[in-house]
Amino acid sequence: MIRQFLESDVEALAMLFTDSVHNLASSYYDAKQCAAWAPRPPELNSWRERLAGLRTLVAEADRKIAGFVSYEQNGHIDLLYMSPAFSRRGIALTLYFEAESNLVSNGISELFTEASLVARPFFERCGFHVVEEQYLQIRGVTLRRQAKRKSLPAPQAPARA
Repeated sequence: MIRQFLESDVEALAMLFTDSVHNLASSYYDAKQCAAWAPRPPELNSWRERLAGLRTLVAEADRKIAGFVSYEQNGHIDLLYMSPAFSRRGIALTLYFEAESNLVSNGISELFTEASLVARPFFERCGFHVVEEQYLQIRGVTLRRQAKRKSLPAPQAPARA
């Protein structure tokens, strides 16, 4: 089930993000990079502030939060994270396409994101292409990621009878 984010989800999303980084991204980033990217425990006030400025969709499965996507109305996909317990089940794809559909219905013709190395193949399967390699400094540690873009098809005009 996909639903809108609730303020009461902040702690669960922060924990999901942290678990995702430390478990799913650990084959692409070392322990120091993961700790800088997703400190334990998560900084909940920072999460509240960040999520307040984004539209967020939450996926639930087996009565648990399985993942989430957060985006801006300008086409920026800011966050897309899955719980390690629910990865590789198509839930991320469902979340992504729901966000894309919402953006297309609001007239957005191009999406963009900054994808981690672990997310790179996912976004490529969704039609994104690399714009540039980026090196991000977080808490004194460098992480590599890729800026990506995707052009969306123009909406079709209704057929005239």
